[in-house]
Amino acid sequence: MRLLVVEDNVPLADELIQGLQRQGYAVDWLADGRDAAYQGSSEPYDLIVLDLGLPGLPGLEVLAQWRAAGLATPVLILTARGSWAERIEGLKAGADDYLSKPFHPEELQLRIQSLLRRARGLANQPTLEAAGLHLDEGRQCVSRDGQDVQLTAAEFRLLRYFMLHPQQILSKSHLAEHLYNGETERDSNVLEVHVNHLRRKLGRSVIETHRGQGYRFGGVVE
Repeated sequence: MRLLVVEDNVPLADELIQGLQRQGYAVDWLADGRDAAYQGSSEPYDLIVLDLGLPGLPGLEVLAQWRAAGLATPVLILTARGSWAERIEGLKAGADDYLSKPFHPEELQLRIQSLLRRARGLANQPTLEAAGLHLDEGRQCVSRDGQDVQLTAAEFRLLRYFMLHPQQILSKSHLAEHLYNGETERDSNVLEVHVNHLRRKLGRSVIETHRGQGYRFGGVVE
């Protein structure tokens, strides 16, 4: 999953980025509202973490521009401001959730997981489950029939994206755009390797190849 963090406090941004990367997210970072207004609407992010007090263009105006342009990407607002009026203003502008600073990193992690599941119509699932698999996002492993299957970091990122998009045909270019940040070289051959590793661990039928189109997750786990 590819996230955009828009935060002008550099120490906080560094902390957020490192924590999110440890959780298996690809993260881009911007500190200026004007840059965020453009990049947020032109890159395929799965979720955006947005601070309100930004230079260049205030966060609420950035959010209003995104929503006016039809951007449906989930947006989680971070702010040091704690009044109910400002919370309501942010939600009216189109925010999906609101977290006041200071906050515990685990709360941010859980809110992001919840928003990503909600965006895929999986809001009623407390954990991520699909095709007979249960994904433990905290331990970054998957289980079937109560038995854990260990994953590498790359396999975890790929499987999480598949499980959030079951039964959908996903092209290699689409997967690369959502699994790597804007500065990472995207190699479709590397994706093929990770898909084959998942098949060896979970069964070949769980990820189907659709020639010329991409992959579809959701077959029967062997």
